[in-house]
Amino acid sequence: MTDVTEGAKAPDFELETPDGPVKLADFAGKTLVLYFYPKDDTTGCTKEAQAFTELAAEFAKAGAAVLGVSKDSVAAHKKFAAKYDLAVRLGSDPTGAMVERYGSWVEKSLYGRKYMGIDRSTFLIRDGVVRKMWRKVKVPGHAEAVLGAVKAL
Repeated sequence: MTDVTEGAKAPDFELETPDGPVKLADFAGKTLVLYFYPKDDTTGCTKEAQAFTELAAEFAKAGAAVLGVSKDSVAAHKKFAAKYDLAVRLGSDPTGAMVERYGSWVEKSLYGRKYMGIDRSTFLIRDGVVRKMWRKVKVPGHAEAVLGAVKAL
């Protein structure tokens, strides 16, 4: 696990998306909102993707790209995006290597059972540097807070 901090260089990545490969270098000189979420087509993850989709035009106007990442397959992402008409790119990290590099693979607990899973977290990256990050994200109001941070950069 990497200890990602604000002001530090963002860990490099290269992922497959339904639209082809994407890597950190693609956002050189740009702003990237990178968010990690546990699973396609689950309640919280759907609401989060829909919130970012609703604000997609605002993010674009502010010069920011939005990329959601989970361990789901590209095929699952394609189905998820089509089902909810999502306007955010979804990256597939089936091995979880990128999730771990960003410190978002954590021990969770549900009904007293401990297991490893993806911490809902968001990283605001500009010029390859983490400018702001959110851990243990609560979905309501999150996309708006991130948009506010993008506009404040």
